Amino acid sequence: MTSLRTEPVAVSGAARPAAPRGRARRWTAFAFLAPLIVYLLVFYAYPLYRNIELSVHDYTPRAFVQGDPEFTGLENYLDILADDTFLRALRSTAVFTLASIAAQYAIGLALAVFFHRHFRLAAPLRAMFLVPWLLPLIVSASTWSWMLNSENGIVNAALQAFGVGQINWLTSPDTSLLAVTIANIWLGVPFNLVILYAGLQNIPGELYEAAGLDGAGAWQRFRRITLPLLRPVSLITLLLGLIYTLKVVDIIWIMTRGGPADASTTLAIWSYREAFGTGQPDFSPAAAVGNLLILIAFVAGLAHVRLQRREETA
Repeated sequence: MTSLRTEPVAVSGAARPAAPRGRARRWTAFAFLAPLIVYLLVFYAYPLYRNIELSVHDYTPRAFVQGDPEFTGLENYLDILADDTFLRALRSTAVFTLASIAAQYAIGLALAVFFHRHFRLAAPLRAMFLVPWLLPLIVSASTWSWMLNSENGIVNAALQAFGVGQINWLTSPDTSLLAVTIANIWLGVPFNLVILYAGLQNIPGELYEAAGLDGAGAWQRFRRITLPLLRPVSLITLLLGLIYTLKVVDIIWIMTRGGPADASTTLAIWSYREAFGTGQPDFSPAAAVGNLLILIAFVAGLAHVRLQRREETA
């Protein structure tokens, strides 16, 4: 009798269960991403599309109601670039933004380094510095308007005690931009303090101890240890400060309304005034100015990403 020998046969479908598992994992990942995607589409992509659509049409209140705005292409952009207000607003935006973020960062860093040295009243004093950040902006702006009032403001009263004459902080074209910049710096210092203080907490104390044993002074430790290791946190702090300052409206609007004679009119104020501040809304030029601000912020974001990549590859 001949015995039959059977060989094991490979089943080609043995690996099939892995495919459903892979698809299930992809669907699970998509389910977790879906809320984020919906959020980005609803609150970022659609408003950006809507803003661009506004800027390339002639939207008037009648057009909003009837839904038949005239397509104008780049005409609104050309109009704002040719407007006399554009160069003044661009200059004011640059001065206001650069002065604000530079002073906010410098003061915030100095306070962060000061509070990094642990002493008895460090925590309550640090909490007190957060008060400007917690106040409603309308309260802060109104307070600064009162303090800088030409006739009975406390700032002029203090200056007069030192023999300085009356300064028309909010009503003079020479000082109105300085006044709103000072107020904005005061508001932004707590944010810089919190972020930079958190960055300092991540620097190992052993580095300072080793540098002290090697004879490094306080300035050398700050320059050789603190600043280099704080650079990533500093970059993101400056980027966020730039984006926030570019779109500041409430402080300037409450204190000076962009005046006098457009002396404190920034691009954000110009956009707001065109859309809501005159009683005769002109939404399309306002959207065009807003898109210029978005472009500036986008370029700043790209520069930050490039610097971050350079830091990582260095």
